[in-house]
Amino acid sequence: MSEPQTITAEHLRALLSGGSTIGLVEGRVVVLGEGEQDADHARGALEVITRDELVERVGTDPDDGVLAEQAAALTVAAGQLGG
Repeated sequence: MSEPQTITAEHLRALLSGGSTIGLVEGRVVVLGEGEQDADHARGALEVITRDELVERVGTDPDDGVLAEQAAALTVAAGQLGG
């Protein structure tokens, strides 16, 4: 199991396959679908990256190594946000 603010390759795969945003809610990483940002469970979420931003960085079908690198970089960024 990952630490609460650890973004994993699995989070990024979920974002690429239909999520719209990865955010932090009370220190937990969440993948939010389109329109979910306004839902009660997502209230106050700090945005880490959107699907469009991730696609710009890695394309639509990145390999596991690329996803692992991005996950590590985004985990650092999430830590700086404070979530």
